[in-house]
Amino acid sequence: MEQYQDIRDAVAKLCAHFPGEYWRALDRDMTYPGEFVEALTEAGWLSILIPEAYGGSGLPLSAAAAVLEEIQRAGCNGGACHAQMYTMGTLLRHGSEAQKLRYLPKIAAGELRLQAFGVTEPTSGTDTGALKTTARLDGNHFVVKGQKIWTSRAEHSDLMLLLARTTPLKDGMKKTDGLSVLIVDMREAVGKGLTIRPIRTMMNHATTEVFFDDLRVPAENLVGEEGKGFRYILSGMNAERILIAAECVGDAKWFIEKASAYARERHVFGRAIGQNQGIQFPIARAYANMRAAELMVREALNLYEAGKNPGAEANMAKMLAADASNEAANVCIQTHGGFGFAEEYDVERKFRETRLYQVAPISTNLILSFLSEHVLGLPRSY
Repeated sequence: MEQYQDIRDAVAKLCAHFPGEYWRALDRDMTYPGEFVEALTEAGWLSILIPEAYGGSGLPLSAAAAVLEEIQRAGCNGGACHAQMYTMGTLLRHGSEAQKLRYLPKIAAGELRLQAFGVTEPTSGTDTGALKTTARLDGNHFVVKGQKIWTSRAEHSDLMLLLARTTPLKDGMKKTDGLSVLIVDMREAVGKGLTIRPIRTMMNHATTEVFFDDLRVPAENLVGEEGKGFRYILSGMNAERILIAAECVGDAKWFIEKASAYARERHVFGRAIGQNQGIQFPIARAYANMRAAELMVREALNLYEAGKNPGAEANMAKMLAADASNEAANVCIQTHGGFGFAEEYDVERKFRETRLYQVAPISTNLILSFLSEHVLGLPRSY
């Protein structure tokens, strides 16, 4: 599989302009990395999946994975903009030609940001079929009412892909039927039925809760067929999990490289601490687990790009890579000792950032449930 070394080198070079002190300053004030996102946009990295006919690069998912992995490996944070990569698939695969012509060239040019993804709700969590946000057709508009939570980057995005119920749930109906995807232009919607409220979290993630109070969305903004939105969103989830897994691999590489460098340089009791097997072995084990996760990411990418269903592999890649980055983060802090908690080393910041992926975009327990039922044939647990 293509490793895209030229892309990796170019992304690393761009990221060098955004060193640790840049991210530390943003982290203190919980500020969005606008300059970083603009630089990625101008370089064309955020439009890498958009076909050339619409102003993008038209490259496969493995190229996007290479971009995001290198961002994390450089000590930066792709969470500020990675949604544009995985939400793109819904519009590319299921949007009308008119919608593609209206939005994709402007997204590719950096005139529009597609960064917000409105799916999760406070009462339903990962049980998407139980969501309560409704979109009622009224003439040539849908009237949206409800609430979303953990809608990251909503304050810094122009467009949102919103999943809402357009057909009331009835007895005998599958919970995931009757859901539709709408493109919400938040520039027009804020203050006219759309309210965005930021949520402060343990890391600088720019996440929010969003309230819809009879927001009117043009019917032409419906993506695909009404009532089939869950399938459209689901088809993009494999891509999302693969890309997040690539980010986790990048994080793990950063932690391992950071820990190894410190272990070589730090001397205690007259010798480098890296000479001690109590330091060596945890780093080496973290490296081995990172490489195993990296191979699963490649397997998932191969299946995805071959047009096959990589559901199990995408989930395993995300779980194994998140575990690898979490392990490497712990090892890196332990190697640094007290300095691992000092802001200036960037370890504690990256530790907080990578911890998210044990929970999001899907928790480890739900991945294990999926594998148990759909791969191992065990009884459904929920």
